[in-house]
Amino acid sequence: MTGTNHSQKFTAPLGASAHAQAEQFCQQQTDPEKVRQVYLNTLAVYAVKFYLSCMGLETEPKATASHDYVMQTLMDVADLIISGVGTVECRPVLPGASTMQIPPEVWSDRIGYIAVQLDPTLSTATLLGFTPKAGTGEVLLNCLRSLDEFLVHIRQFQVDVPLHQWLHNFFSAGWQTLEELIRTPQPLALSFRSESSLPESTVKRAKLLNLGLQLGQRSVALLVAVAPKSEATLEISVQLHPVAGEPYLPPELELKLLSSTGDILQEVRSRPQDNYIQLKRFWGHTGEQFAIQVGMGEVRITETFVV
Repeated sequence: MTGTNHSQKFTAPLGASAHAQAEQFCQQQTDPEKVRQVYLNTLAVYAVKFYLSCMGLETEPKATASHDYVMQTLMDVADLIISGVGTVECRPVLPGASTMQIPPEVWSDRIGYIAVQLDPTLSTATLLGFTPKAGTGEVLLNCLRSLDEFLVHIRQFQVDVPLHQWLHNFFSAGWQTLEELIRTPQPLALSFRSESSLPESTVKRAKLLNLGLQLGQRSVALLVAVAPKSEATLEISVQLHPVAGEPYLPPELELKLLSSTGDILQEVRSRPQDNYIQLKRFWGHTGEQFAIQVGMGEVRITETFVV
């Protein structure tokens, strides 16, 4: 590791490649203040990417707003996607500053904000710590939590199902093809309803969910289908089916789509004699997180995904 760590801080070098990237992004800007903003933001993102690489964490910089000319122009953004975890904001802090400034446009859709102090010569950058929330947009540097805490903090966002990997035939444990489930000791006559409307490139997988003692150990099958809409966008379909010889789902069974912060984006509930229920088809962009929750009464089963 070429970085240094003192009192749970981390110093990253800002070499020629870091400045070359900053120069490249700035060439697309004309306003002097925006040029300076983009330059410093790019260096901050570079430093955080270097740190995460040293910690063994993969990132997806090209899928971020901070790598997009239009978003750079419209916003003050320094985001970086941690693969399978979520998006962090990398805020540059100048020498002598006592606070980290977080612009309003990045107060949401972030799992944390890292303060990156740039030295006067812009040859190194020191990660001072992080805050999990933007608050009012001004965070005292002496109130930051340590980088060690950051590594613990992001574990809660790590997901089991990176959906973009489905397109390359990589799946997490428990997700099977419909054909594999049909060949189980209790044959399941599963098929994705409205299949004719799915693109040919669609990848479909299913997972058995046990609803527990409250519902007599009944299981249901969660079916998820993904298809590429563009390089950074997936089309996602979700259905819930009965299994084990049951013709219908239990009534009042809830199927919900939750945001990364737990907000309900969609919700559907089974009625008597429903043989399946489904969410409206939705789209997700690279790095976005969401969850699918199945529940009834006190029983809740949640599957977390990242696009």
